[in-house]
Amino acid sequence: MTERLHDPARKGFASDNYAGVHPEVLAALAAANEGHQIAYGEDVYTARMHEVVRAEFGDRADVFPVFNGTGANVLSLTALMPRWGAVIATGTAHIHTDEAGAPERVSGLKLLTVPTPDGKLTPELIATEAWGWGDEHRAQPLAVSITQTTELGTLYTPDEVRAIADYAHEHGMALHMDGARIWNAAAALGVPLRAFTADAGVDILSLGGTKNGLLGAEAIVVIEPDRAPGLLYLRKLSMQLASKMRFMSAQLLTLFDDGLGIRSAAHANAMAARLRDALERLVADGAIDGLSFSQPTQANAVFAVLANDVADRIRERVRFYDWDRAAGEVRWMCAFDTTEADVDGFVEIVREELTRA
Repeated sequence: MTERLHDPARKGFASDNYAGVHPEVLAALAAANEGHQIAYGEDVYTARMHEVVRAEFGDRADVFPVFNGTGANVLSLTALMPRWGAVIATGTAHIHTDEAGAPERVSGLKLLTVPTPDGKLTPELIATEAWGWGDEHRAQPLAVSITQTTELGTLYTPDEVRAIADYAHEHGMALHMDGARIWNAAAALGVPLRAFTADAGVDILSLGGTKNGLLGAEAIVVIEPDRAPGLLYLRKLSMQLASKMRFMSAQLLTLFDDGLGIRSAAHANAMAARLRDALERLVADGAIDGLSFSQPTQANAVFAVLANDVADRIRERVRFYDWDRAAGEVRWMCAFDTTEADVDGFVEIVREELTRA
């Protein structure tokens, strides 16, 4: 047996990517592992995934499993537009800040970013960059990309997504959703995925899985195939076509088959709410000072503000990331395997270090 090289009891609040693979997903992988299945997506698990996606997102929907979220985003946007196209997104969008320029470098498209206080676009904000069609000197705005939940932990309601979709379509643009934490959004809103995707006018979706307990399995869901031709070929030439695709599809299926996606995301959301509530009570009671919150906690992220030296001391004990060090803003993330004891222990560490300050 391979030697375990880490302490499985050690948890952090840096990212839901830090969590392991959900036990139900491991079981699904084991079940899919016996015998032979046709490679490159002609297996029974991928066929079943197509059925599930059409049941969830509509009869015309198609699904393309890929290895990671960056691949899903880049391929989605590439399929939506020609090389002279541009994508309108927030200044905090993952495609702009955390994908090493991949959408622009790999696909040659232009990102037109809009500053927002809460990580959310509106038709009015989109309008600030939605212009210049027919002008050969300007990259043509042909798509809008939104993130659900946003990079700042906030949520779009179905009505908000619909308003954006209507504006985009009226102006000849397609709508892409980066759904890296889409399950957390569905759990928080208490609605099925289609309520704020297919039913709200989204054309193409990056369906997240890794942040919700999967192992290297994401997917592109094409809700409106006419807007995104060529993905069958783009996936291969972009090095995102898996030979043993049954193992990706088997994992994705677990998120739908027994409500695992919603259950695990709801738990992560609840742990973030527990963390926020406990710290707010300490502030209100006067037990700690020097801590505030910069964004509402609507899913599994808590954005807080505290002195950098205090944050550094806390981080020596429990790992997490600075979000905006100049402002003293940090991000604390909860995952499907975060426990109440993990949260309560972290709250005590925060209390101790703020009291020292």
